[in-house]
Amino acid sequence: MSRELDNSSLAERLDAFAALLDLAGASYYTARAYRRAAELIRATPAPVSELVRQGRVRELRGIGPGIERRLVELVETGRIAELDELEREVQPQIVGLGRFLGLSAKRSVEIAQTLGVTTPEGFREAARAGRLREVQGIGAKREAAILAALEREERPKPRRGLTLNRVRVLVEPVAAAVNGVVGGDPRRWRELSERLVIVSSDNNALDRFHELPEIVAVVDGTVGVTVEGVPVELVVAPAERFGTELLRGTGSEDYVSALEPLPTGATEEEVYAALGIPWCPPELREEPHSEEPPALLELADVRGDLHCHTTWSDGKASILEMGEAAHDRGYEYLAICDHTPSVGAVPGLTEDMVRRQGEEIAAANETLAPFRILRGIECDILRDGSLDLPDDVLAELDWVQASVHGGQRMPARELTKRTVEAMRNPHVRCLSHPKGRILNHRPENALDLDRVFEVSLQTGVALEVNGLPDRLDLSGEHVRRAVEAGVKIVVSTDAHSVRGLANMELAVHTARRGWATAADILNTRSLEAIATRR
Repeated sequence: MSRELDNSSLAERLDAFAALLDLAGASYYTARAYRRAAELIRATPAPVSELVRQGRVRELRGIGPGIERRLVELVETGRIAELDELEREVQPQIVGLGRFLGLSAKRSVEIAQTLGVTTPEGFREAARAGRLREVQGIGAKREAAILAALEREERPKPRRGLTLNRVRVLVEPVAAAVNGVVGGDPRRWRELSERLVIVSSDNNALDRFHELPEIVAVVDGTVGVTVEGVPVELVVAPAERFGTELLRGTGSEDYVSALEPLPTGATEEEVYAALGIPWCPPELREEPHSEEPPALLELADVRGDLHCHTTWSDGKASILEMGEAAHDRGYEYLAICDHTPSVGAVPGLTEDMVRRQGEEIAAANETLAPFRILRGIECDILRDGSLDLPDDVLAELDWVQASVHGGQRMPARELTKRTVEAMRNPHVRCLSHPKGRILNHRPENALDLDRVFEVSLQTGVALEVNGLPDRLDLSGEHVRRAVEAGVKIVVSTDAHSVRGLANMELAVHTARRGWATAADILNTRSLEAIATRR
């Protein structure tokens, strides 16, 4: 019998399996399924090992028969045989270094085999000895690029920024293992992280760092590389300088440069005091400034979530399940905002369905009172600016979100006209994910935010900070502009599952990056205030 594996350990092994499946050329969707299963297991309060032994693990949404088999093997034996085999075949150490150098997984392994090396150290030695030219297809230009990458002095960056949900899962276990604190872009809650830093004052941190399974290669002693090729910097500071190095390792280059030379301090508070300026929350350490920040929005200020989905459209939980989960988070209210038909890609609610859903919401409210589930909708904005449901139906609802889904590439003038027309509908309370971006996949649309702000002030329509980790829309920069204009903001999760309600943390920190206070946020208000129409 293997030792009991906790949820974190199970999730870690599934993440490793997903990474190696990626390297082995498996289907993108297969690897994604394992990553999502890992996220689900981390968020599950019950011991998943026990659910596996009871044959109940597939009660967790997203766990199919294939993943169940891997979990059974893990719980019974403490390992996944195919994972061990993939580690031998794929050579994650070589692939991790190769990806860091800008090489594909396949090309990294080909080079290593040609050179007869099996470790990152052997790879580096062969490259520095001029042997890369032995590899077919590597000429002088490519050799120079690889050597330059190996010897570069500037801080390395991943090939693409990592979303906050992915980067925190990656870097937080590493920080815990070396008794460190996460700095860099993740500590500023930047929507895409490129610089990953861990600051520790533990004398054994470096040795532990080198031994971590997450770190498959070490570039220069203090920069480790994950199997995905993501560099992680470790800064080991004496206790008396921990605050100094944490501040330096957290702020953007421009922010820190403006404060240099940094005085010595065991805490950041000591460093700021020595500099003679107010302490600054990490989210605001992007651009140089010395002004005293306001009391920023806190997660505890939020009294309800105004955007989530259920099984009536593309969600994974029922109305009652979402309501119970929101109640357990200490909220006073939750708006169910399922899609309307024109969204196209997923099921949408017709007029009749909206009314039938209202009956189910009423029944759930009887169970959950005084907590309140609001009848809401995420109503598509059609190309002419009209809404996807008639006004008599919208008038029955407590909360109407208006959203553009199709047509994100429309010219600015057309998209803005379409959007503000919808905002003038008297039933609309909020504009969802206004800039329509999907991080790493789709850039912001051309919506004229200044014009939207004008109409928002005229109509009272709030703008959303959507907490989905690949949206975070509005961005922090846009939030600051909206706050300066006097526009009200809603921080929402766009949750499609019970665990998706945790996205509120991302929405809140994104709003904080825009200098937002509780007074700027609509859903820090009471249920009575939310239910009152303008």
